[in-house]
Amino acid sequence: MSDGKDILSRSTDPAILQMIAKAEKMGVTTVWDRYDAMTPQCGFAETGLCCRHCLQGPCRINPFGDEPKTGICGASADVMVARGIDRAIAAGTAAHSGHARHLAHTMLKMAEGKTRDYKVKDVEKLKAVATRLNIPVKGRKENEIALDVAKAALADFHEKDTPVLWAATVVTPGRVKVLTDLGLVPKGIDHEVSDIMHRTLYGVDADAVNLLLAGLRCSVADLAGCYMGTDLADILFGTPKPIVTEANLGVIKADAVNIAVHGHNPVLSDVIVSVAKEMEKEAKAAGASDINLVGICCTGNEVMMRHTIPACTHSVSQEMAIMNGALDAMVVDYQCIMPSLVTVAECMGTTIVTTMDICKISGATHVDFSEEAASEKAKETIRIAIKNFSNRAKRAVDIPNIKTPVVSGFSVEAIVAALSKLDAKDPLKPLVDNIKAGNIRGVCLFAGCNNVKVPQDRNFTVMARKLLKKNVLVVATGCGAGALMRHGFMNPANVDELCGDGLKAVLTAIGKANNLGGPLPPVLHMGSCVDNSRAVALSVAVANYLRVDTDKLPVVASAAEAVSEKAVSIGAYAVAAGLPTHVGVMLPVLGSPLVTQVLTEKVKDLTGGYFIVDLDPDSSAEKVLNAIEARRAGLGLG
Repeated sequence: MSDGKDILSRSTDPAILQMIAKAEKMGVTTVWDRYDAMTPQCGFAETGLCCRHCLQGPCRINPFGDEPKTGICGASADVMVARGIDRAIAAGTAAHSGHARHLAHTMLKMAEGKTRDYKVKDVEKLKAVATRLNIPVKGRKENEIALDVAKAALADFHEKDTPVLWAATVVTPGRVKVLTDLGLVPKGIDHEVSDIMHRTLYGVDADAVNLLLAGLRCSVADLAGCYMGTDLADILFGTPKPIVTEANLGVIKADAVNIAVHGHNPVLSDVIVSVAKEMEKEAKAAGASDINLVGICCTGNEVMMRHTIPACTHSVSQEMAIMNGALDAMVVDYQCIMPSLVTVAECMGTTIVTTMDICKISGATHVDFSEEAASEKAKETIRIAIKNFSNRAKRAVDIPNIKTPVVSGFSVEAIVAALSKLDAKDPLKPLVDNIKAGNIRGVCLFAGCNNVKVPQDRNFTVMARKLLKKNVLVVATGCGAGALMRHGFMNPANVDELCGDGLKAVLTAIGKANNLGGPLPPVLHMGSCVDNSRAVALSVAVANYLRVDTDKLPVVASAAEAVSEKAVSIGAYAVAAGLPTHVGVMLPVLGSPLVTQVLTEKVKDLTGGYFIVDLDPDSSAEKVLNAIEARRAGLGLG
């Protein structure tokens, strides 16, 4: 446990600080306590110089001492570090593509008539995706097209003679050539993950540069998985349009049955939203005012942007959603779910409900989800929460009275539609003209998670504040979006305070043209982790408009508080796409000067992209701004 001063260094969110203090008082161990107990952390592992890939290890290399300079097998520090970063990329790719495969199987079952709870919600998106994949649409029924799209998606996972469609068809023609010339076009999503696991096995690839190129190829497969996940979710659940909602712990209601949906996949949570409306009578019979759904992490992002479901918190503070004592159930699917939730839930009377075979947690209640019985399973989970409400109805709760307005749901389609109000015939022209004129200096995508090593949200908010004042258009996904929304960066009322004059004028003009009565929000929320593909799609559209490749654009990415291996794979595909990519926590690569140099410098000569690793948000913002200005100069823009 820590003292009050230490608590203030754990988060910049006042609602979370209130719950941390409560946990301290009750003796409930949190992620911050476990981090403190784990320090000092292993210096070998932090630099990437720890290998346990065979049973002769673990091996470690000390770059500063007289200890052995190779592992037992003879692997050098460069090889050890490259193998480690490759495995992180493969794990991230497996996670994002697993999400996409789940959606593909759901679409396949829907198209074959095996489910009754799913249908095509966005026919135009279905036809657009099918056309991009060269699947016929004219004169065909929706389910016929959907069946072919689902089959094409599943085919992209396996090794084949033709390129992965969700990679080759979503980048610029120039980027296809770059990736082809470098041998970075994936042969199959699963194939690339398997290839990394093979080549990093004991006694296989021992050339650090060759390993890193394979990692980049695997990251392009991750881009395919992310893009596929976005496409299929939009088709099945609807392409997001701007909506108004709220964020932070104050969205939880003392008199309601409160259910948090947490994880990364909307296949169950979208059905829970629909079924909850049907079950309000049962909740009211138990004495509740209604059923109140709230979101956590990327499942929260998915239901927020499609159904206005508010977000209660994100990532590192997920335990704090339980500490208020009013959460009746947390329903989880997979990814970024702390096993510790069960322990905290036991203290507060909440039930953790797992729903997927690949994500069971000891001590949780498991409801075995299937698409064929989606609504029945959704009702089963909701009834668990209603029963819990009956048990806790007379207990005191402690809900922080803190929440902020959020405008969410800026898909690329929504952005183009908003721009079309300024120029119906050429909707990208106003955006490009303002970039050329300098009213928008460039674009920054904030992505990734919160890391317990960083005071929660600090890096995101410090960097975003500096970039917005310098007229950089900021878009955000995942828990990076969650950090910014909880601090008011997605509230249009804060445009005057946060944005420079040029950006303010652009956001105001678009808002007025769309009859919003005011500007767009300072930061545009683009969705969940897989929806980083939306930022790629927007970049590709602008690059094609300008007839350049994406490595020429004043566009950058930042995982300012990265934690998951998914963030590593996303960062790698951003670099493969030609973008300067900032990471605000240390990657485990410093043990190899060669790997560090390749990732931060030499890869720029290959793909145009490169990593910027800087733990200080102020200097990070300056480096990101310098990268944007260098790109502007390269395009001849002042």
